[in-house]
Amino acid sequence: IMSGSKPDILWSPHHPDRYVICDSELGLYRIGPVGSAEAKAGTLPLSEETAATLLAINSDTPYMKCVAWYPKHEPECLLAVGQANGRVVLTSLGQSHNSACKELVGKEFVPKHARQCNTLAWNPVDSNLLAAGLDKHRADFSVLIWDISSKLSPETSVAAEKIRLSSVDLDSSTVVTKPLYELGQNDACLSLCWLLRDPKLLLAGMHRNLAIFDLRNTSQKTFVNTKAIQGVTVDPHFHDRVASFFEGQVAIWDLRKFEKPVLTLTEQPKPLTKVAWCPTRTGLLATLTRDSNIIRLYDMQHTPTPIGDETEPTIIERSVQPCESQIGSFAWHPSSQNRMVVVSATNRVMTDFTVFERISLAWSSTTSLMWACGRHLYECVEDSAEGVESMIEKDIATKMRERAQSRYGHDTVQVWRNHLLAGGKDAQLKSLWHDLFYILSGDEMVEISLKLQGNVQSVVYSGIKNIVKTTSGTTESRRCWIGSDRQTDVLRYHSEERCLALRLCGWISRGTDTDVENFLRSLEQEHEWERAAAVALFNLDIRRAIQILNKGAMAEKGDLNLNVVAMALSGYTDEKSSLWREMCSSLRLQLKNPYLCIMFAFLTSEPGAYDGVLYESSVAVRDRVAFACMFLNDAQLPRYIDRLTLEMKEAGNLEGILLTGLTKDGVDLMESYVDRTGDVQTASFCMLKGSPGEVLKDPRVQCWIENYRNLLDAWRFWHKRAEFDIHRGKLDPSSKPLAQVILSCHSC
Repeated sequence: IMSGSKPDILWSPHHPDRYVICDSELGLYRIGPVGSAEAKAGTLPLSEETAATLLAINSDTPYMKCVAWYPKHEPECLLAVGQANGRVVLTSLGQSHNSACKELVGKEFVPKHARQCNTLAWNPVDSNLLAAGLDKHRADFSVLIWDISSKLSPETSVAAEKIRLSSVDLDSSTVVTKPLYELGQNDACLSLCWLLRDPKLLLAGMHRNLAIFDLRNTSQKTFVNTKAIQGVTVDPHFHDRVASFFEGQVAIWDLRKFEKPVLTLTEQPKPLTKVAWCPTRTGLLATLTRDSNIIRLYDMQHTPTPIGDETEPTIIERSVQPCESQIGSFAWHPSSQNRMVVVSATNRVMTDFTVFERISLAWSSTTSLMWACGRHLYECVEDSAEGVESMIEKDIATKMRERAQSRYGHDTVQVWRNHLLAGGKDAQLKSLWHDLFYILSGDEMVEISLKLQGNVQSVVYSGIKNIVKTTSGTTESRRCWIGSDRQTDVLRYHSEERCLALRLCGWISRGTDTDVENFLRSLEQEHEWERAAAVALFNLDIRRAIQILNKGAMAEKGDLNLNVVAMALSGYTDEKSSLWREMCSSLRLQLKNPYLCIMFAFLTSEPGAYDGVLYESSVAVRDRVAFACMFLNDAQLPRYIDRLTLEMKEAGNLEGILLTGLTKDGVDLMESYVDRTGDVQTASFCMLKGSPGEVLKDPRVQCWIENYRNLLDAWRFWHKRAEFDIHRGKLDPSSKPLAQVILSCHSC
């Protein structure tokens, strides 16, 4: 580890809660929870949860340039310090020493010629071997490997005597001047590391190259010319991967093909000061540049074996900012996941910091959610507590999956039943399938269509918007109120197109535009009392409306307030200045049910000015359209229908299919619906009802159909997918696949 002018950090190889700060002196710290250390003097806060306590200081080794911690447990706190004059000194930090430690502490390893010691590295297996990298000397080696257990031999007594004479306070019995190995003659060594795949191999960053020395044959070496010779370090999880740096670039090497870097990472313009692999995370490299307050991380992803030599691995780059001040150095924690301690460049302020993992989410086709964070795999499990599931809105994929299992969309006889197969709770789906039922069924519809244009599909599938545009022969009639003392006439409009629109809205079931009794009875069976009363009122039958309200008040779970509404209706008067009209005009806005509200809006409106009814958004579209067909003239009706159609298209409201039909306008509306909900299932089944026609050729429709088929495949609903394809083939013959199997008799 390099010290130099800025402080550096060195974690203990045996104690996960201890580290050394190396500066002009050595300081040993213990890290722990805030609560356990806050009462002690000298406590330094590192984060909200942790603090550091100073255990010992060593000021006996001046001119420090590099420090390395002895890798074995015994002696547990032995440090090697490289000095500016090239000497390597073994020292300790105030620990209780056994005999082995006392024998080693104070021992010095002295080169022949004095020059700076740049780097130290203990052999991780044969821990007696300590490699030192020194500056260049023309008559000496720059890589010296010392055996710390060696004794002063007789043949070195002359050199030892010279050293003793030059330094009167030096005990010659602690000085070793004969290295076990001498490597790298007439060169400089700036960085060293032992290769984890073989403890006999030493990687050295020399002045002009990276060299691999083999202690079994020191006469040969493997080297590659490069400028990236600083900070050489081996990936602890991939022993053939090595990182080194030069100025602002990091080089990643593969020792199996050592000719050139497999990857070069370009850093900021300022030079790098440290590069370190994360010991707890595969392929995560941290780098620090000079005068910076951020640490840059490179996440090297696993990639398939490249086809060509030029293929580079996948790298995800990001930055973290542990503190506000400039960072002097950092060190990964040896065992805590993705944790590091950072020391500032100037005031020795330390920070305990955890690098949070990128969270990778994975959805299964059945909407199970899992994600990985660090070494842990998490699964999202829904709370099955009673009442909780009903409060959570199901994802659209879950809904489509459940609907597919119930054969949603496949009921072609009673089309309206498809909304029941979808659960029966979605008002828009109910409206859609009822609209399609009215559009696609009935012999009388064919007769009316033939009378209008002679082309059934052009009318039926084009929607009410196009039907009212072709209206002709409109007649007016004035009808009196039924069941009211007032015999005022009310103006209504009639035509075959308006009659067809009322049929499509479901208000009438026979050829006359006055027979709504069947519709009222069906509403009563469904307990839609307010809606039934409003329809009766719009057909000018006040007595029937009052009867329905009274029946609703008397029904099980009925609303007794409906009797009050019925009483208010019975007092209807058309006099503009009457107290009844004044009270109803003000009180109708306080009614919560929209159908009760539009009933009084209709009764208090001027003829032809029915905005209070037409623009009540809570009222079903089919009811507002049916009302408009009865009470708006030929100029007002198309304008209102166009405006309502545009509103439905923009909102993606399926009730608007009644207006657009299965046309391009219908596809535009359905596109808004799919964008809003993601329900490609409903979109596919709905648009298939428009075939044969140009609608199915629209690329948006084909996209929805193919996406739904892919969903069925993803859910492994092979039979459901086959059923859908058969259903699609019946409605769209052009989608049938070509014959793939042909049976023939060989005798014919």
